[in-house]
Amino acid sequence: MKTLVLVEHDNAVVKDATLSAVTAASQLGEVHLLVAGKGCGAVAEAAAKIAGVGKVHVADDAAYENMLAENVAPLAADLMGHHDAFVAPATTTGKNIAPRVAALLDVMQISEVIGIEGDKTFTRPIYAGNAIATVQSSDAKLVLTVRGTAFDKAASEGGSGTVEAVSGPGDAGLSSFVGSELAKSERPELTSAKVIVSGGRALKDAATFEDIIVPLADKLGAGVGASRAAVDAGYVPNDYQVGQTGKIVAPEVYIAVGISGAIQHLAGMKDSKTIIAINKDEDAPIFQVADIGLVGDLFKVVPELTGKL
Repeated sequence: MKTLVLVEHDNAVVKDATLSAVTAASQLGEVHLLVAGKGCGAVAEAAAKIAGVGKVHVADDAAYENMLAENVAPLAADLMGHHDAFVAPATTTGKNIAPRVAALLDVMQISEVIGIEGDKTFTRPIYAGNAIATVQSSDAKLVLTVRGTAFDKAASEGGSGTVEAVSGPGDAGLSSFVGSELAKSERPELTSAKVIVSGGRALKDAATFEDIIVPLADKLGAGVGASRAAVDAGYVPNDYQVGQTGKIVAPEVYIAVGISGAIQHLAGMKDSKTIIAINKDEDAPIFQVADIGLVGDLFKVVPELTGKL
């Protein structure tokens, strides 16, 4: 089976989500990559070095500079003529492109795959991660999005894939890139951070969140996350949200401060290697998944912890 993996990049470097997708695809058979962008030669060269990659298809065209789904999907669908499966990371970009590829191929997409049981049999979470469904496809071609936290990252060195230039339909004329406003931070991005400190609604307001959570995160070199309740209350921006409707993370250490552990939040962080919970309510659901639990007043405990680091 030949699998085509969508490479996420910024026209300069390959993003980590791609490495997990390669690991998943390697369980299906031969791995080929699709790099669509503008001036993306460096990305193609880096992609060819990823362990397990046989070939890299490069579409270097202005139409693909910002990976607009309306332009990239027809390109991927064309390449599926000689591939059996299309795999994309379950990220904003992957979730935007994969359904369009599935529609163009007239097949059913299988989303958020966390396990590969056979050539056409997969496991995926349902009911906010409270149940795992085993699904089997009967389509001739497969279209999958894979959850990065469920698969190890492929080694970024050691591969010797060949690079092949391809062309596609180009600009579909259905959308145009207007601009982007990116938050700049010295801290690691949530989905790639090894340590995350998250705060919940118990932190009262934005100023308190900043005073309690940020110093601890700075001491640990950690990313900063938040529960949906904290985001909805305006403590932090939306891109801090961890959970079913936010970001799915699996760091080495996840510290939940003042988070009760609603099912939607647990769905986004329960795969973390070590979960540390700090909450004054000893019956909070977060303690059911925590490896280390501390029952106490976060306004006393967290500053004390920060001071001792």
